[in-house]
Amino acid sequence: MNRLLFVAALLAAGPALAQMTPVGLWRSIDDHTGQARAEIAIKDNGRGGLNGKVERSLQASPSPEPNCNLCTDDRKGQAKIGLEIIRDAKKSGAEPLWEGGTILDPENGKTYKLRLTPIEGGARLQVRGYIGPFYRTQVWQRVQ
Repeated sequence: MNRLLFVAALLAAGPALAQMTPVGLWRSIDDHTGQARAEIAIKDNGRGGLNGKVERSLQASPSPEPNCNLCTDDRKGQAKIGLEIIRDAKKSGAEPLWEGGTILDPENGKTYKLRLTPIEGGARLQVRGYIGPFYRTQVWQRVQ
């Protein structure tokens, strides 16, 4: 009987342990209002890093500007839905930590250095954008 419980516990823990990666679909949460803003799909880019794009908006009233006109790189003028906002985040060390890439804020067109850290068994993702010593952190929720 104890062996059966052990196997059941191991099987139940397997999916949680496998989720300690940023790969997947995430709901971004506005750090000021606490409301869901968008769903972001993060995928392996085939070059040893992760990229993420906006899959859909979750805002009750959509942005009056549907394109990233404030972007200053190759994303200038592209639609915010489908826009690649995370580029080249790479696994760092033994921790469940990805960094070295960039994240774009499509609302202001600015690009920041990036750190992604799965937390709470992979149910949430700490997303931190840096400019020098200054940073802003959001916690996104995994979409099941």
